[in-house]
Amino acid sequence: MPQAGCPARRGSIRAVRPDDLAVLVEIERAAGAMFRSLGMDLVADDDPGSVEELAPYADGGRALVSVDADDRPVGYLLLEVVDGAAHVEQVSVHPDHGRQGVGRDLIERAASWARARGHHALTLTTYVEVPWNGPYYERLGVPYLASQEETPGLRTIRDHERASGLDAWPRACMSRRLH
Repeated sequence: MPQAGCPARRGSIRAVRPDDLAVLVEIERAAGAMFRSLGMDLVADDDPGSVEELAPYADGGRALVSVDADDRPVGYLLLEVVDGAAHVEQVSVHPDHGRQGVGRDLIERAASWARARGHHALTLTTYVEVPWNGPYYERLGVPYLASQEETPGLRTIRDHERASGLDAWPRACMSRRLH
């Protein structure tokens, strides 16, 4: 964390490397803990996943990491391809690096990744009422989809989320057109 009076030194975004994966699990654990302040203990206690679960994203070039000036991961984003769109499977920023543009930069890099591969949209599912979720993505230019606009793949993702108990709090799909 920057010292008082010193501006934060932002690093860059790059592809995730195998040696980053364990740190990503820790970032997810720390970012997830923030949900406890909203009474969302189920989300806060959710398994952050494992290095083995993250490896296919890295191996497939579908994992981006934001690093600090010393090349240490501070946030990450995982992508899937769903119905011709780049789908943000997960984006997490360590709370020590929140409110510094890391999430925004990751989303913008994901949009660039998607455009370069000919995907028509960037999609995600998120909590509607969590300030650093739905309202945040709206500020980044990612509008909510009406339920009739959801693609079959997004409906499948939402069905899985409901079955996992995540709909104890309002959730929705969002999509930003890229072309």
